[in-house]
Parts: sequence; structure tokens; C-alpha cells
Amino acid sequence: MVALPASSRLRQQYEEQGYVIIPGLIANEEFEALREAAERTVERTRSGAWPYRRVVGKQFPPYGNDDPDSWGVQHVMHPDLGEPAFAKWYTSEGLTGVVQELLECPQENLQMELFNMLINPEKHNFALRWHRDDVKETATEEEEYNALDVWHYGVQWNTALYEDSCLYVVPGSHRTPRTPEQRKHSSTSEAPKDPMNMPGAIQVTIKAGESVFYNSNILHCATYDYSRKRATLHATMGDTRAGASRARNILQHGLKWMKEDAFRETLNEKGKAMLNRLIKMQESVNADVEYSLTN
Repeated sequence: MVALPASSRLRQQYEEQGYVIIPGLIANEEFEALREAAERTVERTRSGAWPYRRVVGKQFPPYGNDDPDSWGVQHVMHPDLGEPAFAKWYTSEGLTGVVQELLECPQENLQMELFNMLINPEKHNFALRWHRDDVKETATEEEEYNALDVWHYGVQWNTALYEDSCLYVVPGSHRTPRTPEQRKHSSTSEAPKDPMNMPGAIQVTIKAGESVFYNSNILHCATYDYSRKRATLHATMGDTRAGASRARNILQHGLKWMKEDAFRETLNEKGKAMLNRLIKMQESVNADVEYSLTN
């Protein structure tokens, strides 16, 4: 495992605040390769050649295809995209080492999950409402407690290929239900006009090459400025100790392609082992896909 500087302090911040910023997880020789892969991927998405995207007007899956403008690219490890730099980085020692450190998780428990990319729309500013990724905005206080209690075995992160100030979070909110005032700002499908009106909110800025790791049930939202270039790697990784508790949130994105040999053949041995754990979770859930949140 790659050691983190002052790793115990970083883990403590992650556990207490629900997020932590870590620099330098992309080696210098990999950074340009990832930027170039991102440029090609964005170009294919905007041209319509890559169909798996997040469309302006839809905050959560299913994203559909109703608007020509995109704010995200789905499935960047898909073999049909043909960009091996993404899977190579997702399974890198530096990245998986951080996940192990933050989750206190042995390598044999690491579970492959999602790898997407967040981009700037071309023609429209766009924003996501305040939300937790797997807790509905209508949840009662008791339902929030129960949901937050089982969400420790996974992590989400944004890695900026260009400086990114889109994310807003409420530190510590991954541990407690919303206050009455916070409910007022997060019980609607409307995006906030000013995210800083949410009690306790902060804006998170990550420089090119930096990553913010966060518990995805922290209260968070995002704003997208079409005039500012964005290419931010957006991914999750799990710990098999979660059992099937993460299944709904992960499988709602449509991951059947990850069971195909064409994808498996693109992975190193560690990646194949991580994929096996995801497939085991998929096969343990015999139900129609449900969505964590509604648009």
C-alpha cells in the first residue's frame, strides 16, 4: 500500500468531516495521458459518438437523451471507448492505497464500482440540488439515521484534470440527519440559487491533479459553468464488507457490460479481482433496478 503523509490525520478528517483533499495521486507521466484520453472522450460525447452521458436537465439516473448538452460522461472504462488510461489509473497502487487507508480496508476487500467523468456543458449553466446519493430527500430523521449508519464501506472521489470549484459540501453531515433548516434547503427538486445559503456549506476547490474523497451520503450539491473548462474524474470504490447495501446506488447506472470478457481482458490481475467482487454483488441482488433518487 502506498503510504499517505500524515495518514492517520487524513483518515480522522475523512471520518469526522466526511471529505478530505489529497494531491499527487496521478504520476507525472500519467497526467498528460489522462488529459488526452479525457479530451478524446469529451469530443466523442459531444459529437454523439459516445451515447453514455449525463444530460442537462437530468440530475440523476436514468439520464435519457432529451437534451443535446452534456454535463457528464458515463462508463469511461468501457472497452468500446478504447481509452485504457482510465482503467490503468483506477487500479493504480497510489489510488487504491488511498481508498484502503481511508476505509481501513484490506486489498482483498476492494470492490470495483463506477468510473465516470464530469464535464462542463457547452451551452447551459447547470446545477444539482442538495442531496445525499442514496437517501431520498423525503426521508424521515429515523430513515436518515439508518441509511447513514450503513454507508461506511465505500468512498467517492473527484480528481481534477483542470482546476474545479463546482462541488459544495456540508462537513460532518454524513454522520447526522439534517437539521430543520437544512431540510428547507434540500427537500425540493430545484437546484439552489446560492449553495452557500445551506447552513454549514463550504465550496470545495481542487487544483489540477488534486482529488477530493468524500462519503457520498454527505450533503452535497454542484454548480456547472458552461464557460469554464471542466474534466473531472468521478468514481467510487467499495468494500465487500458492505454486502449488498451499495447495490442500488451502484447498479442503477447500468453495469451489465462489466460482466463481459471484452472488459475483463482490459484489466490487470488486481482489477480482475476487484471486478469479481462487483459481479458477486450484482448476482446477489435478484431484483429490477431501482433508482436512489428521482429527477
